[in-house]
Amino acid sequence: MTQVIDAAGEGLRDHSSVESLLAEFRELTLERLIAGIPTGTPSGLYDLVRSYPSRPSKGLRAALCLATCAALGGDVTKALNSAVAIELAHNAFLIMDDVQDGSELRRGAATLPAEYGTGVAVNVGNATNLLALQHLMANRWTLGPSLAWAVLQDSFEMMRHSLEGQAIEVGWIRDNACDLVDDDYYRMCMKKSSWYTCIHPCRVGALIAEGPRETYTRFDRYGCYLGAAFQIQDDLLNLTGRLDRYGKEITGDLWEGKRTLVLIEYMRICPPNERTRMELFLGKSRKERTLREVRWVRDCLIESGCVDTVRERARRLAEEARAEAVQAFSDAGESREKRFLLELPFYMVERDT
Repeated sequence: MTQVIDAAGEGLRDHSSVESLLAEFRELTLERLIAGIPTGTPSGLYDLVRSYPSRPSKGLRAALCLATCAALGGDVTKALNSAVAIELAHNAFLIMDDVQDGSELRRGAATLPAEYGTGVAVNVGNATNLLALQHLMANRWTLGPSLAWAVLQDSFEMMRHSLEGQAIEVGWIRDNACDLVDDDYYRMCMKKSSWYTCIHPCRVGALIAEGPRETYTRFDRYGCYLGAAFQIQDDLLNLTGRLDRYGKEITGDLWEGKRTLVLIEYMRICPPNERTRMELFLGKSRKERTLREVRWVRDCLIESGCVDTVRERARRLAEEARAEAVQAFSDAGESREKRFLLELPFYMVERDT
């Protein structure tokens, strides 16, 4: 059972029910996902598609899709192909992120580009997306052509937002953007993280449960707040987490020069001499940065109090997400899936993985 002291110090919050449902939906999704990967093909392709999904993870996106569907009275089995497609798209994004960022660790093991090279990793990422499309096509038989098309359209919308968000973040690194404000980060986060992590899975779950009605967009605000809270906590864990729990390289964001909300906050309040030094650091490539520089930046961010400031913002986002969930699911009967969706925001900002 996972328990943590809440932000106000008012006792313990039990997250075991959230983790239990995450694990249940992950197992259900992974079984279908692995079964759909071709076998007996040349090595270095489909065998590697299994790599990232098979490593320890939360399976958050698939769980959001399935839980939303179930909370609204839908048939989870009819949402399973879509949940698998969402999970495959997520893993394809991770592979491409690792290629673009030069990351070394993913879910506690070497990244595909680090172990097999860029060429192999890109090809595996493309194959992963291809299999996601295959599962969306299979919706034609389980959902019917009209509903399957609605899910496919929303998948296109999700992909567009995600790629645009990635372009924004990569552009900041390329252009050495040092004058960003909070709203810049939130706009990028909404596109890159919130849309495919939370908004799209909730939308798809609602579509399958209720059909293609306009009301399926009522989950957008919940997903937006939840995704931002999730991403900020991920940024914080990259600075302060434990490698054995986090599964990715600690300070990887600093090595990559990512403009996290903590970094943006520090650039706003730091003395001019430190700002100049920080701009020089951010203007370098990953290969040019040194361990001593990365440690200096990490110490600055933590000792300045910016980590605590940003952690409180994530907490407020979680509160907003829960309020939106209460409203969005107000007509749904009580169920463990509904409770999961209401409790999830605080799990997002209190997790250590």
